[in-house]
Amino acid sequence: MIAAGTSTWVAYLEGAPGKDTELLRRALRDKLTVMAPVVLSELLGDPKLPSQVAASLAGLPLIQTTAGYWQRAGLLRAKVLARGRRARLGDALIAQSCIDEGVLLLTRDRDFRALETAAGIDLLIEY
Repeated sequence: MIAAGTSTWVAYLEGAPGKDTELLRRALRDKLTVMAPVVLSELLGDPKLPSQVAASLAGLPLIQTTAGYWQRAGLLRAKVLARGRRARLGDALIAQSCIDEGVLLLTRDRDFRALETAAGIDLLIEY
C-alpha cells in the first residue's frame, strides 16, 4: 500500500511525468492506494478541482487515526524542530499517518526529508 502527498497528487492530476506519478498511477490501477486525511483536505480545498475528481479522491480508502496519533505527530514534529529543521504541522500529520499505517509516502516535497530522518524509517520516494 502507498499514499501520496499533495505535491505528488497535484503533479499526477496535471499529467506531469515522474517516477512518483508513475508509481501512483500503477498503485491506483492495482487498488493499492490509501489517502492520508490531511492530503484529502488539502486537495479538496482547491476551488478549481473538478467535482468528478473530488469525488474520486474522496472515494479512496482513508487512513484512519488510531489512539495516540495526535501525540505521536506532535512528538515527531518536536523532534524535527529541535534539530533546527523545518516541520510544518500538516506535513507531520501526513507523515505520522503513513508511519502508523506502515505505508510508503510518495512526495515531491523535500521538507519531508527531515521528518523521515527524525522517524528513523524510509518514508518517501522523490522523483
